[in-house]
Amino acid sequence: MAPLLSERKIPLLIQCFLLILLVRKGITVDRYPELHFFLLGALFSTLFALLLLFVKTKASLHMIGISALTVFVFGLSVHYQSQNIFAITFLTIMNGFVASSRLVMKAHTSMELIIGVLLGSIPQILLLYLWL
Repeated sequence: MAPLLSERKIPLLIQCFLLILLVRKGITVDRYPELHFFLLGALFSTLFALLLLFVKTKASLHMIGISALTVFVFGLSVHYQSQNIFAITFLTIMNGFVASSRLVMKAHTSMELIIGVLLGSIPQILLLYLWL
């Protein structure tokens, strides 16, 4: 746990650099377009979370991750016209478990969880249109 805002800046910067490296050198759009855009969405989510730290606002990084994964799996289901009902249902339930655990542990407020869900979901939804 990193309760102080200043403790979150360096890990988020490192994550940004690693995601940039992956998107530029490893997971390119011509090889793996779906995964490329998922990681690009993760990069945007991380950058927004980092920018929010400079205005003294914290977002739940756990919720960013699980909500981004949920939207990505939903997009894969639509893209490949497969019915991943079990996976989508499981991930939706896991969103609730993660949010509940963050509240019970008093690691976040409900507003920080909502910000996390929005930061994780919105970039993924916007990038779905590029690879669907």
